Amino acid sequence: MSLFIASLNSGSNGNCYYIGNDTDAVLIDAGISCRETEKRMKRLGLDINKVKAIFISHEHGDHINGAETLANKHRLPLFITAATLAHSRLRISTDLVNSFAAYTPVNIGDMSVLAFPKLHDAIDPHSFLISYNGINVGVFTDIGSACSHVVNNFSQCQIAFLEANYDEDMLENGRYPTHLKRRISGDKGHLSNRQALELFIKHKPPGLSLLYLSHLSKDNNSPHIALELFAEHADDTDIVIASRYKETPVYHMPTGSVEAEVYYSPAGTAQMSLF
Repeated sequence: MSLFIASLNSGSNGNCYYIGNDTDAVLIDAGISCRETEKRMKRLGLDINKVKAIFISHEHGDHINGAETLANKHRLPLFITAATLAHSRLRISTDLVNSFAAYTPVNIGDMSVLAFPKLHDAIDPHSFLISYNGINVGVFTDIGSACSHVVNNFSQCQIAFLEANYDEDMLENGRYPTHLKRRISGDKGHLSNRQALELFIKHKPPGLSLLYLSHLSKDNNSPHIALELFAEHADDTDIVIASRYKETPVYHMPTGSVEAEVYYSPAGTAQMSLF
């Protein structure tokens, strides 16, 4: 059996990541509308009926804007901490709301979803490691700095979504006001290209097959800059941009394989890759 992975959208305009096997799937965050989530999954040949749960990392709008409609319409369990729910203003049917705790795995079919703390300017932010038959997929976005939790879980991944939010020169010389620049670059803001690359170089596991550069800023970064920075150090890791405008192709990794490959790529979803 294979694990299937896709970014439905990644950026300050909405974040949603699909990870699933042949029978069950989860969405990590639901920051684009229910309608857009359904459309993008349909274009990718992904069945919404296989989605068995939504996991919410934190309460910012670009991670929850579609969660209320998506969960209520499709009767999907929503996994969210009590503090995040209280600050989210989500109106979810109470029978769909489930809590999770750091380092307490949640089983969704044969998959396991492990949450762990991260540094971000939210009330109770978490990242996730999704595991299935020896394959680990990590979602590492909205991180101000790479704490020990991030490092330890990143070093276990075969596939990872890693934030590369901003180019430091572009942010410094850009139009954002000083207070916003400080928030973005602070210890509870976002990872820069350079910080993401440092994590990648120092803690990349030997079996990391696929890396999605994620949550790129529209104003303070560009796919070309991010890809060029990682190219020299990629080695046998395929580097893909998780776009803020469209879904990526579906990648899959068969059980026992060491390499993720494109499984389905409809017209219009081709992504720049280093290989």
